Amino acid sequence: MKFKKLKNKMTQLVKVILGTGIVMLTSSVPVMADTVQDSKLVKGTENLIQDVTTWLMVLAPIVGVLLIIYFFIRRSAADEIDQKKWNNRIVTVIVSVIGAVLASATLNLIIGYYV
Repeated sequence: MKFKKLKNKMTQLVKVILGTGIVMLTSSVPVMADTVQDSKLVKGTENLIQDVTTWLMVLAPIVGVLLIIYFFIRRSAADEIDQKKWNNRIVTVIVSVIGAVLASATLNLIIGYYV
């Protein structure tokens, strides 16, 4: 009894899915998207992303170097236990700068293909 109800529900579900698929395939509406790529919003967004990524590639190393200098000064004034913390912070800054430069360069490269 339960098997028949489950079978009937599954059959109805398959019919609905197939019917929906057939309707979607047979009733296609042509869409024009040429105006989107030429809009001011898209062009402005592309230019904004390019400018931000370029500035990030310039500013990230500068800020990183300044932070590393600051952390070296603080490390020189710290005791042995705190020196390990400052060393970890220096490594974190180096990895973060490399990550920021690589991410911005990659994003700039990807956006460059769509302009």
